[in-house]
Amino acid sequence: MSSDRQIRRDHYFMEIARAVRAAANCLGSQVGAVLVLDDHIVSTGYNGTPHGFTNCRDGGCVRCRDRELHRQGLVGEMADPEHLPGRGLDRCICVHAEQNAILAAARFGLRSDGATLYTTLSPCFGCLKEAIQAGVRRIVYELEYPVAPEGAVAEQYRALAAHLCRDDPAAFGALLPAVAGPVVR
Repeated sequence: MSSDRQIRRDHYFMEIARAVRAAANCLGSQVGAVLVLDDHIVSTGYNGTPHGFTNCRDGGCVRCRDRELHRQGLVGEMADPEHLPGRGLDRCICVHAEQNAILAAARFGLRSDGATLYTTLSPCFGCLKEAIQAGVRRIVYELEYPVAPEGAVAEQYRALAAHLCRDDPAAFGALLPAVAGPVVR
């Protein structure tokens, strides 16, 4: 079980992830992430198009634009009818918040091994794999994202989460309720 001090720290860093989320420019979910090592912020990330590309909200991502057209009932205007919610994910140009936080650390030569990743939405299958591969030891998320229907893929996701928890049962999970008292630094 997490200590009161850790729970307060988790809320502190999640509040920063929420602030980072405000910069997200994806038409889909807006997500913010903060990579923390030894109680220091290593990097942040939000979801959106890669550096130098037109923002998603300005038409930079064909898949996100098609998904929005589908939502509005304008299916005939879609570039690809397969761009439906939950489908064609590999065709989205947007980089996830968790990926951006991990990649920003790598880009600037900062360590992610042993870090905690705070994210406003539970990581997708790919981001969970990448976080483990980057040496992230703990992931705390605010809201649950439905990864997959029950079955083999959901089982693999749970196996990845369990891998994080092998040394610390609290290494993967939702933000615990706040405790009274100031943030302990």
